[in-house]
Amino acid sequence: MKQNLHIHSTYVDGKDKPEEMIIEAIKKGFDSIGFSEHSYNKYSSYSHQLKLEDMKNYKAEIRFLKEKYKGIIDIFCGLEYELFSDIPTGDFDYLIGSVHYLDFNGKVFGFDRGLQETVECINTHFGGDALLFAKKYFETVASMPQKVNADILGHFDLITKNNEKGKFIDTSSKEYLNFGFEAIHALKGKIPLFEINTGAVSRGYRTTPYPQMEFLKEFNRQGFGVVFTSDCHNKDKIDSYYDEAEKLATEAGFTSKWILTDNGFKEVAL
Repeated sequence: MKQNLHIHSTYVDGKDKPEEMIIEAIKKGFDSIGFSEHSYNKYSSYSHQLKLEDMKNYKAEIRFLKEKYKGIIDIFCGLEYELFSDIPTGDFDYLIGSVHYLDFNGKVFGFDRGLQETVECINTHFGGDALLFAKKYFETVASMPQKVNADILGHFDLITKNNEKGKFIDTSSKEYLNFGFEAIHALKGKIPLFEINTGAVSRGYRTTPYPQMEFLKEFNRQGFGVVFTSDCHNKDKIDSYYDEAEKLATEAGFTSKWILTDNGFKEVAL
């Protein structure tokens, strides 16, 4: 049961059209895939969100392709919902809840850029204290159910995208881990699934997928289900590092993963 529910096409910031993604997924033996374009929000750049005027066409095209490839591969129409969006969420097959922005004293800013932008964000808004930055981030993630009824929690520790080798924060510190644990506990029973996301590895930012092992083990202890995704923006990366993701899940104690079907999510053995 090979599936990827975190895929971005040319409707937003992906490199390939939806049908090109589908054809590649078939070649690579996928049973199903789901498209999850970034939701519209007023803080994002024009090219990094699904424009409101494109929403109808996006849904129509994915559902047309679902029928075209019926019996060959299952196709789902989802949305990666940004916490700072303010749009209806009905009529999608599933939702991924993600945080790419933070609100600091009424000023909303994006941190999911490069290392320089992240460090500038920490220096400007948090007095150079990366732990305060992490605290704010995980508190914001924990607030997600107040805004959206997500099925999947997206890239839980995204703030470490540009932190390879501890460039700005020690992610093994007790303080950092506790911030993440508190968010996991707050989300328990509110968002059923989380993703092991290999996107930062395939794009050269990290050497291991999100989340880090300590968080994987805590998600398992707290009863969350796991899905595997590649946060794909390029058809060639549609199944990047899936073997590594499964190995990490097994090491963290998971014995199953969750797959979306036409009848909802179901659990299958690893």
